[in-house]
Amino acid sequence: MPTERSLSTLHYPLSTGGEAAPLSTGRRLCRCLAPALLLPAFFHAPAQAQDPAAAQAPAWVRLYEPQAADAAMPYRLMRPAGFDPAKRYPVIVSLHGGGGRGADNRKQLRAWNKLLADPQRRAAYPAYVLAPQSTRLWDAKHLTSIKAVIAALPAVDSNRIYLLGHSMGGHGTYILLQIDPGYFAAAAPSAGTGRTADAEFIDPALIRNVPIWAFHGDNDKVCPYDRAQKLFAEMQRLGGNMRLTTWTGDGHGVSAKLIAGGENGAVQCSSGPCDPQSAMLRWLFAQSLDKRE
Repeated sequence: MPTERSLSTLHYPLSTGGEAAPLSTGRRLCRCLAPALLLPAFFHAPAQAQDPAAAQAPAWVRLYEPQAADAAMPYRLMRPAGFDPAKRYPVIVSLHGGGGRGADNRKQLRAWNKLLADPQRRAAYPAYVLAPQSTRLWDAKHLTSIKAVIAALPAVDSNRIYLLGHSMGGHGTYILLQIDPGYFAAAAPSAGTGRTADAEFIDPALIRNVPIWAFHGDNDKVCPYDRAQKLFAEMQRLGGNMRLTTWTGDGHGVSAKLIAGGENGAVQCSSGPCDPQSAMLRWLFAQSLDKRE
């Protein structure tokens, strides 16, 4: 079972090849937290409109509008393409890894965020993409803030809130799922099962019914692959709802493959039939809380 110690001793690199730096949450998974004071920001003027430097950013970055709300959790928001208030849209919560840590409200936009901003993908999979930023490991306080942001958005399909991230963001995906397994319709963690020396922090029984598609390079030296294998084996034993894509020969730098995919991926399913050809976004958008058994 996860413990306070297991959540406070993890290390994640500043970048794919960077030096690992310690982070601390100091929170228990089950601790009840007072709701964060978060002002709805959807209708606020985006901060980039008042920042001349932001106009020089790439077009895809400008699609993620910086929001001025909770100073403890800066975030960017990409709205659905062709927004129609009569429709309901999923929300993708994107958790950055160690390289995105900070408070500049920019570094959290990673390779997969660029891919999600592709015009064809936005047209095929219209959704909000919420990209918060943190200086520490993702924890229950972040989840409270994330829920408050989503609650203030118009035309959200509350049955289709999705969670994904790489490295520290993959770890955060598992953490937030365990805090509230019934909030997210599905999750896609990449390299998220921790480092060799880290204490166990994932209780598979808590998340066995959440549709999870995990991704991991089998040559990962930062977050070793054997921990992903161990989790998958336990999900098989429990009859859990998990897919595992192994990137054969790849190391830790596989975050873009969350969206782009790759020819070196081998897919396993913990139970039931497995379609190895299904694209991750197609699978993700098919998941809904009202379909969960």
